[in-house]
Amino acid sequence: MAESTTENRSAESTTENRSIHRFRWVGYGLLGFAFMDLVQVLYPPKFLNPAWEVQAIGSLIERVIVPLLGFALVFFGEFYDRNRVEKVLLKVLSWLCLVLAIVCLLVIPLGVFGTARLDFQNDQQINRQAEQQLSQFNKLEQQLNQSSTGDLQALAAKAGIPIDPTKDPQAMKAEMLARLTAVRAKVQSQIEANRATQKQTLFKNSIKWNLGALLSSCLFFVLWKSSDWARQR
Repeated sequence: MAESTTENRSAESTTENRSIHRFRWVGYGLLGFAFMDLVQVLYPPKFLNPAWEVQAIGSLIERVIVPLLGFALVFFGEFYDRNRVEKVLLKVLSWLCLVLAIVCLLVIPLGVFGTARLDFQNDQQINRQAEQQLSQFNKLEQQLNQSSTGDLQALAAKAGIPIDPTKDPQAMKAEMLARLTAVRAKVQSQIEANRATQKQTLFKNSIKWNLGALLSSCLFFVLWKSSDWARQR
């Protein structure tokens, strides 16, 4: 009976050892995936491009669960059944958690300033596009005011405005001007709607990523704090 109990405990211990090693290897694998993601996101670097900076921060924060889980699995079981090389590696990984906690904290102001710069850049781009479109309307309106009766139909076809050729020329001109004004107002409304949508999406993502960076910093700090056993040898 005693022998049977000993064998059962030995089998359970062997199974537990395998589970511990399995968790650790999965953890090392996740850290490898995290490193590949880091290289993919940051290469090639475009540090003076606010769009790249904001997108890079967002991509890394959305993938941060992979290294967090990897570190947690690697530290599983503490020093149980570790060789000398792995103990040194654990000490390095423990300090790396502190470095990542600081980096995630520093990312927050970088994300805030990057979002502000990108918002300004987007506004400038939208303004340029709006000026180009509105200048076309102004040019067409000037041509319409200065056009003769024979030019009205050609201008109407160019502007995509249907008219009745049997109407009086002055009535046709007034009708075309009214429709042109309505189209211009619609285009301006669409531009402002696109501007508002772009701002909303940008700031919504920025808030999510900055809060994610703060949470990630706290979690990496907890991993560093709770792995003090790895730094004591």
